[in-house]
Amino acid sequence: MFQLNDKVAIVTGSSRGIGAAIAQTLARQGAKVVINHRNSPAEAESVAMVIQAAGGEALVVQADVSQSNEAQALIKATLDKFGQIDILVNNAGVTRDTMIMTMKEADWDLVLQTNLTSAYHCSKAAIRPMLKKRQGRIINITSVVGLAGQAGQSNYAASKAGLIGLTKSLAREIGSRNITVNAVAPGFIPTAMTETLPKTTLEAVISNTPLGRLGSVEDVAHAVLFLASDEAAFITGQVLSVDGGLVMQ
Repeated sequence: MFQLNDKVAIVTGSSRGIGAAIAQTLARQGAKVVINHRNSPAEAESVAMVIQAAGGEALVVQADVSQSNEAQALIKATLDKFGQIDILVNNAGVTRDTMIMTMKEADWDLVLQTNLTSAYHCSKAAIRPMLKKRQGRIINITSVVGLAGQAGQSNYAASKAGLIGLTKSLAREIGSRNITVNAVAPGFIPTAMTETLPKTTLEAVISNTPLGRLGSVEDVAHAVLFLASDEAAFITGQVLSVDGGLVMQ
């Protein structure tokens, strides 16, 4: 089950953290994977080397997918190398946390552009080759913050909530062409993005999580693998929370 042989997957923002885990998990199941980064070439090459050492195939492409021309260049590089795109995982993301009264407009713009507009650019560019094949999987990495909100993260929450709206709308637009669009909403996962959170915040999260622990990048990657697989062919427009039950609280 969940085999991705002969599939080509793009994972944006996959030089580390959740994105790297997704890329490696898809590769282990047989997918050829495009590792995308904005400015982390050494880390991206390291992810590719892990995939290649295990017998997989990976291509590293530098692109700032918040910019339309660079997102298009990412899709073109993938098609030039592999001739097709079967799976797109929109994972690129940043945070610039502060209360809205002190939030700079530049930080609002950066987070929305990186987290949400990049998914628009990449999806728009990738859909055309998917339409030709009449098959595809688009998976957007949102967040429980996009479902429940979080003080001090209005920009991040808005971008992640926007991804949910994009997911549901796009699923309606292209479902007739056998292209599914779903989202995965991680809870609090230990990564470089969350390592600056105060210890008291993490303790509060754990105490409010029914499973009583933080998640792992592998927890998220396995959910993405399922949605990318043929076994999930009749699932679209959905948001799968991978949060240990946190959003029930």
